[in-house]
Amino acid sequence: MNNKICVYAISKNEIKFVERWFDSVKEADYVCVLDTGSTDGTFEKFKELGVITKQKKYENFRFDVARNDSLKLIPDDADICVCVDIDEYFEKGWSKILKSLWTENVGRARYRYTWNFNTDGSEGYVFMADKIHKNKAFIWTHPVHEILTQIDNNNYKTIDVPSIQLNHKADSTKSRSSYLPLLELSLKENPTDDRNAHYLGREYMFHKEYDKAIETLKYHLSLPTATWADERCASLRFIALCYKYKGEYEKAEEYFLKAILEADHTREPYYELALLYFEEKEFLKSAVTFNEMFKIKERNLTYISSPTCWSSLPYDYQSLAFYNLGDYNRALKAVDEAIKLNRDERLKNNKKAFLELQKNTEKK
Repeated sequence: MNNKICVYAISKNEIKFVERWFDSVKEADYVCVLDTGSTDGTFEKFKELGVITKQKKYENFRFDVARNDSLKLIPDDADICVCVDIDEYFEKGWSKILKSLWTENVGRARYRYTWNFNTDGSEGYVFMADKIHKNKAFIWTHPVHEILTQIDNNNYKTIDVPSIQLNHKADSTKSRSSYLPLLELSLKENPTDDRNAHYLGREYMFHKEYDKAIETLKYHLSLPTATWADERCASLRFIALCYKYKGEYEKAEEYFLKAILEADHTREPYYELALLYFEEKEFLKSAVTFNEMFKIKERNLTYISSPTCWSSLPYDYQSLAFYNLGDYNRALKAVDEAIKLNRDERLKNNKKAFLELQKNTEKK
């Protein structure tokens, strides 16, 4: 099949990312951008690059409406639509891969997405994203954290294409203050939508509105459609974190344990419980909980999977827990594992200190 690809996006004041973005998407047959009111030259730059573009300003902005308006720019003969934000960029060769795998009955494609990068350049959050879809078969819904919703009755299949890599390097100075009111609106419009409830509860936590977060996340867990164990586990973890931030240690421990029961195949609840024990100076419980976490060897590529749990930090904390217990042999083993993942001078100095303490203990 000679499928045509159209990359499309919405933009506002993204001039610093325009050339990097365009260089990565120009493999497509068409490139379309709806600008929502840039004042920094973004709109003019897209016109200069030959992008199909239009500017439309919104009195009350919501992401689903803007993205649906951007869909209207896509030429009728485009078969595959690829939504790529301006602060994202593809690794080269993605369009050839996509065209080779796309067939008539494919409606969606999932690809490997690196949501952020650590300061050392390594990958942070990595998961399979799904903003590639068949033209005229989907629209966007929800004011924020919008999703694609099918509008016809065809039985399409979704293909996984992990060889397509999309990277995200966001502007950290850009305000996300509109997310909370839009999430509140989203849940008001769809009060039984479990996904909206989970995201709103998480957003309240980010804004340090802990009582609202706890109430909303418990509401998420009560919904009959809230069946994905990993997301339920995340809601339980966020409830626990809220209790922790409120200084309610026993409640925090209770909900971290509930989170483990909900999804004991994920590292996140073990890590956060072990950290809670460490901060409360319950070093034996901390060390044992880290041991349980390390039994989990496979990292799921979902947006919930925290890179911290697969970094040097868990081994670092465990080594310090063993140090506080006076178990220098185990402290050395743990710090060695940490050093394998991060050759930080502090970790190396800790190892030297543990070795010295081990020798002094043996002499006695």
